[in-house]
Amino acid sequence: MSLEVIKLEDRNNSLLNRREIKAILKNAAGKVKRVEAAATIAKQLDIDSKTIIPIKMSCENGTTDVRATFYIYNTNEEANKQLPRYRLLRNMPKADRKKLIDEEKAARLKAKQTSASESKSGTKRGRK
Repeated sequence: MSLEVIKLEDRNNSLLNRREIKAILKNAAGKVKRVEAAATIAKQLDIDSKTIIPIKMSCENGTTDVRATFYIYNTNEEANKQLPRYRLLRNMPKADRKKLIDEEKAARLKAKQTSASESKSGTKRGRK
């Protein structure tokens, strides 16, 4: 799908060490996903799409255009420091996101079970 992108604003935020782009995606309302929009911007600017984080994509009544805001970081570590985790998870494919969340849940459950078993064994030793 070919999107027509009109850049409204492109500025460097030296304080937060990122590039901020505001753009209009023509005739894309209801047709474009965040990942696809980031890929289109990456292709247009000739940079890696993994460093582009879509922040806001909104439509207005009566138009088929999407107003979008993107942050472009130099590295993923900088994005991890500054943005909440859910923003980064949105950019992952659903299958990868689900797999990552399930692994983390399993690790938390295992840690909880081991701490519970250690606390039980500790209380039994103290009693007579």
